[in-house]
Amino acid sequence: MPTMYPLVMGRRAILATEHYLSTSAGARIFARGGNATDAAVAATFVEGVVNPHMHTIGGEAPMLIYSASARRVVAINGNMMAPERATIAHYRSLGLELIPGTGLLAAGVPAAFDALVTALRDFGTKSLADVLEPALELAGDGFPMHVGLSGEAGGPDDAVAGAGASIRSNARRFLAKWPSSARVYLPDGKVPQPGSVLKNPALANFFKRVLDAESAARNRGRQAGLDAARERFYRGDIAREIVAWSDANGGLLAASDLERFTTRIESPVSADYRGATVFKCGPWSQGPVFLQQLKLLEGFDLAAMGHNSAGYIHTVIEAAKLSFADREAYYGDPEFIDVPIAGLLSDRYAAIRRELIDSGRASMDQRPGDPIAMRALRGAPAAGARPWGAGTIHVAAADRDGNMIAVTASGGWIPSSPVIDALGFPLGTRMQTFYLDERHPNALEPGKRPRTTLSPSLAMVKGEPYLAFGTEGGDQQDQWMLQFFLNVVDFGMDLQAAIEAPKFSTLHFRSTFSPHDNRPGVLRIEDRIPASVRDALAARGHQIEVRPPWSEGHVLAVQIDTKSGVLSGGADPRGQAAPVMPAQVIGW
Repeated sequence: MPTMYPLVMGRRAILATEHYLSTSAGARIFARGGNATDAAVAATFVEGVVNPHMHTIGGEAPMLIYSASARRVVAINGNMMAPERATIAHYRSLGLELIPGTGLLAAGVPAAFDALVTALRDFGTKSLADVLEPALELAGDGFPMHVGLSGEAGGPDDAVAGAGASIRSNARRFLAKWPSSARVYLPDGKVPQPGSVLKNPALANFFKRVLDAESAARNRGRQAGLDAARERFYRGDIAREIVAWSDANGGLLAASDLERFTTRIESPVSADYRGATVFKCGPWSQGPVFLQQLKLLEGFDLAAMGHNSAGYIHTVIEAAKLSFADREAYYGDPEFIDVPIAGLLSDRYAAIRRELIDSGRASMDQRPGDPIAMRALRGAPAAGARPWGAGTIHVAAADRDGNMIAVTASGGWIPSSPVIDALGFPLGTRMQTFYLDERHPNALEPGKRPRTTLSPSLAMVKGEPYLAFGTEGGDQQDQWMLQFFLNVVDFGMDLQAAIEAPKFSTLHFRSTFSPHDNRPGVLRIEDRIPASVRDALAARGHQIEVRPPWSEGHVLAVQIDTKSGVLSGGADPRGQAAPVMPAQVIGW
């Protein structure tokens, strides 16, 4: 299949990111002897500078890492945590039935910094000063404004996924309500034009402060330096500034919330599919829903159906409906609730649920099952879903030693929360995904981590590293990634062809994000898929919404061929503002 981008290959290193500057940052670290984790951490820090509408250091950074030396896969729980004062009763006392999607009432403890430092400490080789150098330069000296962030000269907002997160779309809010954000992102009170230079002096100074802490402790070793930087963020003067900002703007954070916050290194969940073992983060993420879909689909001969045929698309979408219904019914922070993950991923449960897929008719119901009693149906129907909002970034990297990492970072979006004057970044608003209903598995509780859509992926074959991949896209992440994976495994495509192939998604299930609304039966499909296929799907009962040709999905992936030693990478030309700011891959 011809592709818009070539497949990028190398022998020593491969890196895929959302922006060429973050790819360049990772390449710089690779050239200085860093491994895949070092490069990915550097790239993620840069993403928080150049794509702040998609991610900043005030947000979250879940990741999966394969350590070649330890020969194991680990999950980094880079998810934020609810403050002690964040109770259902508190929000109800404010007359709220939902946690707002913007502002400090939705802000929990920022997790991304600790997650990145933890990954660097335990799986990298470089210092924080090494990996932060590119981000510090870009924040202090400035970077060229791009269309995806500016929103100027980029076409109508509704033509680009997430374009409502641009500076242009939020300029009035910044000027009227969030002057601290306007000072950074509206220099001279105007939307910066593409090609102009944007600086963030407060963010650069924040980077220098954590590096000063590292430098003061480096005589005690690399780990001591990293721990000192973390200590200053979560227990020192930076923590006090975060809490003061939260207090001044109606938030709930206290010093004790930051003090007790830690990043958990966990065992991932996994499932086998046609010779590959796929790893995902636990049910505090939506990651297991990818595995549930695989368990359902392994009972069908997808290749025989034909790629993107009506039968294939129908089967994949119906499997998604069943899997996401279970996500709504069971997933949440396993430190607070008992998630029946073994039952959800069992062969027996998949076989029971698979029988619910009608090959000739689209389901309009929400049908969670019962993985404990092993019954097909459970409970009352839930609501459905809506498109994703601001943005997310993904970074994937691998090196010649076999190390592999997938980072899906998001939150701390500049449209969702005002920039902290002294630090140059906003706090995340991921608490909006909690429910103010004590019966829900994702109900708000102090100290709990909200169920997140962030869902990095990693796959192994015969015990060897194979794929690391991910995407932005909220509730669509584990649909678009699934199609990419099936394109590789079932249809034999290379990474680039698998990424560029036309995609689709359903909005059938309840949205993760406030206000958790629904659009049952809706199937969004790129118009590159023929009208005859769309008509056949409509005849089965799907509510078809035809989308522009490059609007569904934004997958990034890297691959290791352990026999030849060749590393490959693929990037999506869709991009945050495609085709103006497509993602990038570099190999060596």
